[in-house]
Amino acid sequence: MNSSVKNFTVNTIKGMGMGAANVIPGVSGGTIALITGIFERIINAIKSIDIVAFRLLLKGKFKELIVHTDFYFLLAVFSGMVISILTLARLFEFLFSHYPVYIWSFFFGLILASIYFVGKTVSKWTVSVVISFIVSAALAVWVSFLNPAAPNDSFVYLILCGIVAICSMILPGISGSFVLLLMGNYELVMIDAVNEINLKVLFPAGIGMVIGLIAFSHILSWVYKKFRDHTISVLTGFILGSLSIIWPWKNAIYRTDSLGEFVMKKGEKIVQGYKLYFPDSISSEVILAVVFVIAGIATIVLIEKLASKKQTTA
Repeated sequence: MNSSVKNFTVNTIKGMGMGAANVIPGVSGGTIALITGIFERIINAIKSIDIVAFRLLLKGKFKELIVHTDFYFLLAVFSGMVISILTLARLFEFLFSHYPVYIWSFFFGLILASIYFVGKTVSKWTVSVVISFIVSAALAVWVSFLNPAAPNDSFVYLILCGIVAICSMILPGISGSFVLLLMGNYELVMIDAVNEINLKVLFPAGIGMVIGLIAFSHILSWVYKKFRDHTISVLTGFILGSLSIIWPWKNAIYRTDSLGEFVMKKGEKIVQGYKLYFPDSISSEVILAVVFVIAGIATIVLIEKLASKKQTTA
């Protein structure tokens, strides 16, 4: 296989992993980007969409524009994300309805292992780096226990949702879908609008995502280069804090109105949050859930080994 085609395919698959993660409240596409080794490249590629790129476009210098923006890399990653989101929205809806413990268990193992592999890239754990890690982990836990807002389909609010969600999707450990859940628009944007291709919702949300993506990438790129160890420690803390969201055993807390009646949508109760618990006995479900946790850990270990092997042979 041609090397350029192979690289495009590999980056598309990584993008699909990011897209799959971003569909799930509590899992971050940025985490997948970080553990697959494309996080910094994504930030730099998005940051390159600037005045220089605009001038090259106006002058018709498309070859220079492609090189300047790392276009084929971005095309592969974002194509993978779109494919994944469009195809997996319905699948995840089914899996979380019928096998929630097993799906959460797999992702719990995946995120648990990524804490180690992301954290070990810190070159020196100074006092300030450790403090950054602790504060960010505490912040992520605090965010996970906030109550979701009510759904809002206004044009301006959907733009705001797009901005906040895409910034969260870039950051490892901060789930864009979970932020949408907190803002009250997760089901509206990520499930209903995607499945129904509702442009009245997707268009303003998309505008917000483009604005947030370009603006936030410049800030994050500068911070990452200036304070690399602190940035990675903060991202690792966010990932650790997100474990409370992904804990497999939890009971749904449903949204109620002022009269205490359940708020319904399409005949189903709307989930407002979750109450975590520990299983009181070792059952077949618990054993299988542990197997899925181990499978999640093994997946990250395998990805890390493949990435290390690729760097060694490069």
